[in-house]
Amino acid sequence: MLHDIWALFEKHVFPADSTEGRFNPYRDRRDDLDVTDAPRLRRENLRAYLGAVNPAPPLFLLLEAPGPWGCRFSGVPITSEAQLTDPRFPIDGKQTSLEEEPHTEYSASIFWRVLQPHFPRFFVWNSMPLHPHNPEEPLSIRTPRRTEVREWQPLLTNLIDALDPDRIVGVGRKAERALDEAGADPTYVRHPSQGGAKKFEAGITEIVEEMGL
Repeated sequence: MLHDIWALFEKHVFPADSTEGRFNPYRDRRDDLDVTDAPRLRRENLRAYLGAVNPAPPLFLLLEAPGPWGCRFSGVPITSEAQLTDPRFPIDGKQTSLEEEPHTEYSASIFWRVLQPHFPRFFVWNSMPLHPHNPEEPLSIRTPRRTEVREWQPLLTNLIDALDPDRIVGVGRKAERALDEAGADPTYVRHPSQGGAKKFEAGITEIVEEMGL
């Protein structure tokens, strides 16, 4: 499983171009934000994540896109640098930002508080694996356009085929739509951001209880 998914990332994700409105954290860096070898470190963080969930878990969760304080620097979906560098966290990783302290992310904190007891029985990914931002605002976040998400549908389909999960969950309506368009028949769960923490926790709790995770 690890080899197959890594090969998909090498083919689809790592070579993808950054543009004025999207940033590939696995290929590129900014002198004002990232350490010298940041792309390599983020790929290593992602590989550590894959190694931690091997073999294929039964639950697949899809979110929308990397946020500016989480996956943009960590390389791991809905995970912050502060989490990866915490020895109590189940995935080891390195900081890639130039900040004195590792970045933290609100949604990542909620996500892992709810799901860490069930790790590594789930796999999480983004419908668009590049960080979407406003032009000239590298640490902003914007909603990916539907055309952008559809560019990544082949990767999403191949990921689901490789993982062959028992349950597929769209975290947020846009992730749910991406899964619908991929023919995945997802369960919808509220995204934890913008006041959705309690509904996210309730939805995930119901799913993991039904699955007996």
